Amino acid sequence: MAFQQVSSPRQQAPGRTKARTQDNRIHNRSLVLATLYHQGPMTRSELTRASGLTAPTISALVGDLETDGLVTETGPREGPRLGKPANLVRIDDDNTNLVVLDLSHSDRFTGAVLNLRGELVRRSEVALGDALGDDALRLAFRLADNLMRLAPRRVLGIGVGTPGIVDGTGIIRQAAHLGWLDLPLAELLSRRHAVPAYVGNDINLAALAVLRFRETEARNLMVVSIEHGVGAGLVVGGQLVEGEQFAAGEIGHVTVDDGGDECVCGRRGCLDLAISATHLQRRLDAVPEHDRPAALAAAGRALGIVLAPISSALNLDEVVLTGPAGLIDGPLLESATATARSRTLTPISSALQVRSLAGDADLIQLGGACLVLSGQLGIW
Repeated sequence: MAFQQVSSPRQQAPGRTKARTQDNRIHNRSLVLATLYHQGPMTRSELTRASGLTAPTISALVGDLETDGLVTETGPREGPRLGKPANLVRIDDDNTNLVVLDLSHSDRFTGAVLNLRGELVRRSEVALGDALGDDALRLAFRLADNLMRLAPRRVLGIGVGTPGIVDGTGIIRQAAHLGWLDLPLAELLSRRHAVPAYVGNDINLAALAVLRFRETEARNLMVVSIEHGVGAGLVVGGQLVEGEQFAAGEIGHVTVDDGGDECVCGRRGCLDLAISATHLQRRLDAVPEHDRPAALAAAGRALGIVLAPISSALNLDEVVLTGPAGLIDGPLLESATATARSRTLTPISSALQVRSLAGDADLIQLGGACLVLSGQLGIW
């Protein structure tokens, strides 16, 4: 999920000139694409200045990217100019498609065909039922097959968000509720459709989507989902944090009540029992309506207790909550914010924003788009 880096001479083995030239070309190509993607249409001379590359290099790269259908030349910028106006070059957003899958729902797999800006082209879904293991995999294949057929343009790649622990090669090490263990999903999809495929943890992808596709100025942020259990995706310094075992963000089994109920993990009083949608809704259904705001506020306080040390350790700018709006918006969000701020030093608490994107159903699919854009184009 990171940019392809150019190795320094010190890191290169002798006799690697050709490889180094190819690495430079990949780096320069990514640099041009990222510049156009984030800064908008530019003339070739503007691209030369913005990238630091030479004019001949820019000319050659733009020509290659036009041939690949990734950029297109438009007319000159509007407004008076001296001399002959130069044409602008821009990303050709609609000439290439991304296929993205969200495997996080308990009852269905959903997916979409997007353009390069993450804008919707087509949608599809398949019912999951009680499928596990190979049966669930066949349904994921069926969804990917449907989306590939629906794509009106060349597909640049496939991005997948799935629950569970996913390593850096797209192997799902464990996704318990789908019955998957050491499943090389990225490789299987890539072989099946002859395009690159990328797979990541669903909440990690939601964090990437907030960073890239939802309005935020934060470079240090965390997304917490309560939809199916409790999980978190962490971004620090604008980069996703996955952890040594690819399990960063597993906050659902942090103890928040030593005398609480026993959890499936064997401990007592886990955060999952306090705030996950299933457990929280069950508690709300068991109390009179006038007591529900207090129950939601108690859940928010439990979350705030967990957020405070994480916010202090990482100096988070923003925490985003996702899940059912009826649970998150209101007392839970307010209590989580107040608790986290009350337990952190003023420089941290004054900058920390806790907000809701409850009901935003597109985050994981947009995170899948982030994987493909980064892996294929170096756009990060």
